[in-house]
Amino acid sequence: MHAAPASGPFRAGERVQLTDPKGRPTTVWLEPGSAMHSHQGTIRHEQLIGLSDGSVVETSEGVPFLALRPLLWDVVMSMPRGAAIIYPKDAAMILAKADIRPGVRVVEAGVGSGGLSMWILRALAGTGELKSFERRPEFAEVAHGNVVSVIGEEPQNWEIVLGDLADALPETYAPGTVDRVVLDMLAPWECLPAVSEALVAGGVLLCYVATATQLSRVAEEIRATGMFTEPEADETMVRGWHVQGLAVRPDHRMVAHTGFLITARRLAPGTVLPAKQVRGSKTPASLEDTEAWTPSDDAAWNPEAVGERQASDRILRKRGREAQQGAAAAVAAQSAAASPAEDIMDSGNSPEDGAEIQEGKATE
Repeated sequence: MHAAPASGPFRAGERVQLTDPKGRPTTVWLEPGSAMHSHQGTIRHEQLIGLSDGSVVETSEGVPFLALRPLLWDVVMSMPRGAAIIYPKDAAMILAKADIRPGVRVVEAGVGSGGLSMWILRALAGTGELKSFERRPEFAEVAHGNVVSVIGEEPQNWEIVLGDLADALPETYAPGTVDRVVLDMLAPWECLPAVSEALVAGGVLLCYVATATQLSRVAEEIRATGMFTEPEADETMVRGWHVQGLAVRPDHRMVAHTGFLITARRLAPGTVLPAKQVRGSKTPASLEDTEAWTPSDDAAWNPEAVGERQASDRILRKRGREAQQGAAAAVAAQSAAASPAEDIMDSGNSPEDGAEIQEGKATE
């Protein structure tokens, strides 16, 4: 099980979120001798070490900042990113719609910056298993650093597997041994054969895609397999409210579209899904229309075509270093805070151990 949240005074090595009077947060790792610099003045880390969570500290210019230990929501929104993150609003729906709970075996593909991995690991609560498949080592490095920086140690039920899911999944799991599969990738339909074989009967497949064309293509490909229930698609939009005195109104800005979720469940082998009765269309789509909307040529599905932004190699290296530095600080702080009685439960991992990133092998 995961350790209880940190409490008590701030300690050296901890991550602290400082929020200015305009509500703008800044995350720092407390280190004696260091300081947080901004145009509003300087806050020395010694001012924070020993303060209680939820304290206010002033900069050298007299500007007050609120100091709090960040929630997982805050960490995900501020952590180093190698790839675009799955927003907390979508992560919450993924956990609910895929029914991710303690004890299940979960596969995710497209680990990105590790944001969804953190939510899944928290839902598993130290039980079950999460395998995160990633094709790009630089993304895996960022994700590993971010996850360890939150948990404070190498999660024993998590592993990053380098490689393409379509090839690596059959080498990692025997048929019918995976409970949940979450795909966050450009072309999830390419992995449907491997996913269909790995999932248990009744298991859940969930795909996260950014565009309507991807949504249409993956829905039709899921139907075409004949191995899943009718796919269900939706999106989540969150609108904040301004509540101050009698001024109660929606915020001017909101987190609207970030991506679509599409889910389906694995049918038992040999089962034929009853035909769905739908109202006939007066203008059925032609083959030309379908091809124009969802091209059959896989080369047409590329990051530029769907508006996916790519970070440069230099930025990825920088984000990887930042994430690993956070992981090292968290592990050191966890070790320093552990009592002798807790040491016997220590996993033996140190910041220098590196990522648990291995090529997957078949498990029976």
